[in-house]
Amino acid sequence: MLSSVHNPRLLLQCRKPIFLFPPKPLHIPSTTTARALRSSQTQTLSPAPSSTSLPPSSQILTIRESLLSRQTTAVDLAEDYLNRLRRTEPQLKSFLYVSDSVLKEAEEIDRKIEKNEEIGPLAGILVAVKDNICTVDMPSTAGSRILEGYRPPFDATAVRKLREGGAIFVGKTNLDEFGMGSTTEGSAYQVTANPWDLSRVPGGSSGGSAAAVSARQCVVSLGSDTGGSVRQPASFCGVVGLKPTYGRVSRYGLVSYASSLDVIGCFGSSVADTGILLHAISGHDRFDATSSKRKVPDFSSLFISKDLLEPMPLKGLRVGVIRETLDDGVDPDVVSSVSGAVSHLEELGCIVTEVSSPSFSLGLPAYYILASSESSSNLSRYDGVRYGNQVAADELNSLYGDSRATGFGSEVKMRILMGTYALSAGYYDAYYKRAQQVRKLIQESFKEALDKNDILISPAAPSAAYKIGEKKNDPLAMYVGDIMTVNVNLAGLPALVLPCGFVQGETTNLPVGFQIIGAAFDEEKLLRVGHIFEQTLQGCFIPPLVIDDFAC
Repeated sequence: MLSSVHNPRLLLQCRKPIFLFPPKPLHIPSTTTARALRSSQTQTLSPAPSSTSLPPSSQILTIRESLLSRQTTAVDLAEDYLNRLRRTEPQLKSFLYVSDSVLKEAEEIDRKIEKNEEIGPLAGILVAVKDNICTVDMPSTAGSRILEGYRPPFDATAVRKLREGGAIFVGKTNLDEFGMGSTTEGSAYQVTANPWDLSRVPGGSSGGSAAAVSARQCVVSLGSDTGGSVRQPASFCGVVGLKPTYGRVSRYGLVSYASSLDVIGCFGSSVADTGILLHAISGHDRFDATSSKRKVPDFSSLFISKDLLEPMPLKGLRVGVIRETLDDGVDPDVVSSVSGAVSHLEELGCIVTEVSSPSFSLGLPAYYILASSESSSNLSRYDGVRYGNQVAADELNSLYGDSRATGFGSEVKMRILMGTYALSAGYYDAYYKRAQQVRKLIQESFKEALDKNDILISPAAPSAAYKIGEKKNDPLAMYVGDIMTVNVNLAGLPALVLPCGFVQGETTNLPVGFQIIGAAFDEEKLLRVGHIFEQTLQGCFIPPLVIDDFAC
């Protein structure tokens, strides 16, 4: 049945052009494309000559080669990204803070290159950081008024590792307050827009990080994923998003929301860049008892050029499509795009079967009980005394209450109340304990499915990006949008989202992503499959907002 769906490489002409992968730094060849799976037209371009040792899709490796060969300078690259950021930021509002030391750090990299000194593997790479990840030289507010103006005295471990690798931090990106939301409308400071359609949400809670990569305001970015906060915005913004296995990346320096679910994740415009970023931040950390001591593979060895691939590079790979994720409630165009992606995997040699997960629908209510319960505990520290901005009051209880009432937004207050209720003495067994039992069922269901399959496939979200304000006053409708992603967090598994097609919007086509789920600590397989899919599909997603910056 799945084989009969049109291949996603067959793309119709649309109102705005989409681009193929770049053969050289910051220049992206163009072709006109659009709504996936509905046409018999194709158009291909001959790539410019380039080294077969460098994957054409990796901006990180392309930039590094350009710097070392003296074809460009770190300052020129930084200015290019900063100019684009300044031009697009008034419309997008991706950033809460932009660093004023970007050019100074770029100059230092150029000085090292000029003196033939060694530079780090990420030298000159502009990285954006979600504002719930601590940075010593920039504010870290978690999108909340209660932390307004807070500057941590330390870097998160992930940030420290990137800094040691030579990365340049361009700024801190917008998010739903404390990561609680799916649209980035829940920020206490501003609402971020989707680069594909400024009237639509970028997803959330890492919407600022996804929008920044999509609009090429930075090369890659860090986000956090508690129930899909990297993967859903990656789908909405047409970028690659990776949620690692729980424990693969240290959580030290990540502002806690739900500690048993939170992970730091990665955004990039290609699978290769996302994998390189993951490799840089992974590994055991003595400051995080939940971080794994497993050896981190060299993911960069997976990213070979399309020219070096075998005719059926994924031959024999067992792929399970989760049946429940393609049922009623999912946009038909999303189903078509995902089915087309599965068809393409079959062409690459995969063996595709349907997998049933009867407990799949139970994950959403279980997740919101568990996440809210943990948040009610974690956020109790923000009382105006230990942490958070303080409101003057005559007595202690009023100080606590007024500080929280002023500092927290409505969504955060609601989730604290929900979690406190679920943990209360009379309802603990009925809600929290039962949710933990459901979590165990979901873990067992995934284990059974992954024992029979190498990877699992589902949509990343039930729909493409929706209008700003459309679901803000209907929290249940917004929560349902997380149904594709929360189960992966409950099971602690890795998942990769990458673009696979488009659906029709009002003024332009909107990107759609599909989700690849793997066994614990098997990011290597996800990245290999994702990279081959991306290379053979030869589709790259540049939003209309910045399309004129990229030469044909």
